[in-house]
Amino acid sequence: MGRSGKGQPSGSVKANLPVKVCVSCGRPFSWRKKWEKDWSQVKFCSVRCRRSKGSD
Repeated sequence: MGRSGKGQPSGSVKANLPVKVCVSCGRPFSWRKKWEKDWSQVKFCSVRCRRSKGSD
């Protein structure tokens, strides 16, 4: 299940997605479909990091 007959996983390959580093926690995170239109403005990896905004 989830694989085509050619030995490749079906769907997109995550290795080809762009990556950014969260300004709050410093963890890398990759592109998501919901960020397609405003990827250039995305700074935080999650709602939790966005709420804390670097308070550490």
